[in-house]
Amino acid sequence: MTRWLPRTLFVQMLFILMAGLLASHLVGTLIYASDRAQAVQAIGGYAATQRIANLVQLIGESPPAWRGRIAQAANDSTLRVTLSQEPPVLADAGTDTDSQTIRNYLAGQLPTELVNQLRVTIATATPDSNDVPPQIVPSQMMSGGNMMAGGTMMRGVMPMATPTWIRGAGSLRSLQAAVQLSDGQWLAFAAVLPNGSPPTPWPFAAATATMAVIIVMASAWAVGRVTAPLRVLARAAEHLGRDVNAPPVAEVGTREMRQAAQSFNQMQSRIRLLLDNRTRMLAALSHDLRTPLTMLRLRTEALPEAEERERMLATIGELDDMIGASLNFARDQAITEIARRTDVTALVASIVDDMADAGLPVTMVPAEPVVLECQPGALRRALSNLIDNAVKYAGSARLAIHIAASVVRIDVEDDGPGIPEVELQRVFEPFHRLEPSRSRETGGTGLGLSIALSIVQAHGGDIALVNRPEGGLRASVSLPR
Repeated sequence: MTRWLPRTLFVQMLFILMAGLLASHLVGTLIYASDRAQAVQAIGGYAATQRIANLVQLIGESPPAWRGRIAQAANDSTLRVTLSQEPPVLADAGTDTDSQTIRNYLAGQLPTELVNQLRVTIATATPDSNDVPPQIVPSQMMSGGNMMAGGTMMRGVMPMATPTWIRGAGSLRSLQAAVQLSDGQWLAFAAVLPNGSPPTPWPFAAATATMAVIIVMASAWAVGRVTAPLRVLARAAEHLGRDVNAPPVAEVGTREMRQAAQSFNQMQSRIRLLLDNRTRMLAALSHDLRTPLTMLRLRTEALPEAEERERMLATIGELDDMIGASLNFARDQAITEIARRTDVTALVASIVDDMADAGLPVTMVPAEPVVLECQPGALRRALSNLIDNAVKYAGSARLAIHIAASVVRIDVEDDGPGIPEVELQRVFEPFHRLEPSRSRETGGTGLGLSIALSIVQAHGGDIALVNRPEGGLRASVSLPR
């Protein structure tokens, strides 16, 4: 399930906000539609019953000769008014409970003598695109004396057109009311009421869409502002991996960001202090060993046995070389070289030229210039150590530079015997040597590859040793661009 989620924190937070926004808009739209439907029903029923009550009072108080003309003048597209001598046949209201509510509302506005003869019913009708289906209020018409009985429309009965503001609202409700006047005539009314809310108007949809766009933009800005400090910490951690003396993270922003930056800077300080203490201890130890070694050499030279003396002096010399290498390693660790943009191709070419001038069989495949931010002095030492190993154990070295979009790879190849697979990683350990004799001439001090790996890793890269299928060893130095 989680594989379908976005991978970045920014997109995940934005996705959650958008999901919440969509859900809230859907719920809000449903609530709006429900409230609108209730409002339309209430307003429609109130308006129709108010008109009916006013017309009943007006026609009932008018002279009999005027009643017909008033009823005819009151007819429009939303209300039909008829006056007849016979009681009208109202439609079946079914189980609609609103009829009694409308009747009670009308009864409260009519004179007491008219309430006993008040009839009200509400039925559901489904209009077509133009007209309401068969006349919903059967009545005897003023003009021709025709009336509807048993649900059949007689001649002279006019159908009621659906009002423009009601069309498209779905199902409709027909309000039918009849009341007997004081002179015995029946005054009948037929009105069409919407049964629900009409479709959501485009201004509401446009306003909702506009709010959604504004909220999306504001959410994207807010999420980006919240996640930006994480990117700062990620870059700081990457720089710390390359250089322990990298500048500290600025302690700004929110309280949580300031706390995280402060903790990160404290961690960097502790790491720097730990490395400095280790380097000083290594340098002091190596320096202090020089004094007893010198005294031991002087005493050894005074021995009468020449053969035994030479063996002891050779061992002392080996120890002295190891101490000297340790001192150089500690000194290099203590010295912080300023990184600058350097043409790595030119740097490698200069190393190859220097070794070739010294008579060493070192060659390089021509390559395009590539500029990296690096410490050229340290990088020169790392590559020189790799080339020295290739020349020492295989007799020659070939260099090639491969440039990719995100990494630069420098290969140092030789045609020697290679390295056993189990030793490919152990050779990077300090003072680990493959030469069993541990001779100064063949085995070295065992720090060359360790120093090279430390330098390359400080640049954010790595060194990989691979035995070539055709024979020999390949040392690949990968540096990020």
